[in-house]
Amino acid sequence: MSTTGMRRAAVGLTALAVAAFGAVATSPEQADARPKPVDVTLLALNDFHGNLEPPSGSSGTIAGQTAGGVEYLATHLAELRAAAKKKNTITVAAGDLIGASPLLSAAFHDEPTIEALSMAGLDYASVGNHEFDEGAAELLRIQNGGCHPVDGCADGTPYRGAGFQYLSANAFKTATGKPLMAPYAIHKVQGVKIGFIGMTLEGTPQIVSQQGVAGLTFADEADTANRYARELRRKGVETIVVLLHEGGAQAATGGINDCVGMTGPIVDIANRMDPSIDVVVSGHTHQAYNCDINGKLVTSASSFGRLVTDIDLKIDRRSGDVISAAANNVVVTRDVAKDPKQTALIDRYKTVLGPVAGREVGVTSQAITRSQETLFGTSLGESPLGNLIADAQLAATDNEEGAVAAFMNPGGVRADLDAGPVTYEEAFTVQPFANNLVTLDLTGAQLYCVLEQQFVTNRTLYPSATVGYVVDPNGTTGTVADPCAGTRVVRGSLTLGGTAVDTAATYRVTVNNFLAGGGDGFSALTGGTNQVTGQIDLDAFVAYLTAQSPVSAPTLDRIRTTAEVPAA
Repeated sequence: MSTTGMRRAAVGLTALAVAAFGAVATSPEQADARPKPVDVTLLALNDFHGNLEPPSGSSGTIAGQTAGGVEYLATHLAELRAAAKKKNTITVAAGDLIGASPLLSAAFHDEPTIEALSMAGLDYASVGNHEFDEGAAELLRIQNGGCHPVDGCADGTPYRGAGFQYLSANAFKTATGKPLMAPYAIHKVQGVKIGFIGMTLEGTPQIVSQQGVAGLTFADEADTANRYARELRRKGVETIVVLLHEGGAQAATGGINDCVGMTGPIVDIANRMDPSIDVVVSGHTHQAYNCDINGKLVTSASSFGRLVTDIDLKIDRRSGDVISAAANNVVVTRDVAKDPKQTALIDRYKTVLGPVAGREVGVTSQAITRSQETLFGTSLGESPLGNLIADAQLAATDNEEGAVAAFMNPGGVRADLDAGPVTYEEAFTVQPFANNLVTLDLTGAQLYCVLEQQFVTNRTLYPSATVGYVVDPNGTTGTVADPCAGTRVVRGSLTLGGTAVDTAATYRVTVNNFLAGGGDGFSALTGGTNQVTGQIDLDAFVAYLTAQSPVSAPTLDRIRTTAEVPAA
């Protein structure tokens, strides 16, 4: 429980006592006799996404240093525990430990990551949206153990489950109203109780496939935290930590331990949380920050195991209240010794994976990045790699399914491609979700509505080379209820294969099954008809790389503005 109000009350009582009885002397001996506070260290991470090996490119650096890799992460965690009182250290995480993972983990349904983090000493973790990628039953298997129902135990050894506790306070079984997993845990340190509440973002159903969240209902983050904080206090818990897979971002000028111009959902959520909540370990946005929001310590350790947040708490031994809380984001540098147990784990799974990962599937003539160009002052433009993937999806469906356009969601493009040979593993890292391609019918009017919805969701759909249209920065943005009311896309400018789209005509369009189900807020796509489900998106991407090599970065000229194309 935060103690600001209690300290103020104590000051008032002291003043009354002095007024009534005069100054109260406290000898050094009396002061020393007071119970010393309990020092507790929390070591926190988030958004690991199965990055057992050091991430490559920009994903493998932070604060000007190369960082990440579970062999180094485990060593840093051990060193941080040694620097603190080991028995007073608790290791926690704020979701997305698995999902959207490199091939080494994903090929085994992320069992290697769970084993590695268990071995590294993780104690508690909130679920994140990616924990639901394969559905509730698979998440429970990840927690409790057992072989995969389809693929079995692919590495030939039993999967024993997580050595840490997943917490899920705001994901409820729709049929019963009960939490899918334990909503919180109580951890005792030297007689002091610390409560950990774990949650994912309320909007998880909008960013996970419909199959992944089937049978589940997700509740408001602050309301849920406050509900369980009250329950914890009834059990005598006054130190409360929320592990929340939702976050924000600070201004570009902020460093990994700053909180400059903080924005995003976490600000509102923290402001609505009960004063009894002391610390919020956050995630989801892959950002690094160290903030005080509404009297709460709010932290995030970026992503991919590149940072560990070292949080120091001083807790009053008698009351159980937090006296002080401070945090420091520590870079997981690669200049330390590798943890040999983690090395052995990686080597074991790489051996089982065999030559598949290293198989060359194509060549790029230059680096092709997923970074988005700026569109009227915001990062809502095209992406070289996103466009390339859209081209690959169109190539996979233009003949058999008659598709004339394809669109790719930005969240599905997970890594860059370096110049030179492309291995299957690298291609997988770019597209790790195993989404199916879906080709469907949309009218021209529906196509305009889909494009207008980009400006409601603040997400750009990367278009195939057959698509062209013009955006008016001065146009109006539609609403969630009526995205079609927007006027950002200049009417008459949308072309497919160089021919203007007729709003009354019907066109075959390819997207992945995530988008077809309304993912990322693109509800307009759910109105598509005559759906045909095709191959896995990764297979289409690999086939395109092989057929078109050497592949170059596409020109970013599919979305233009009225500044480039003046009105006729």
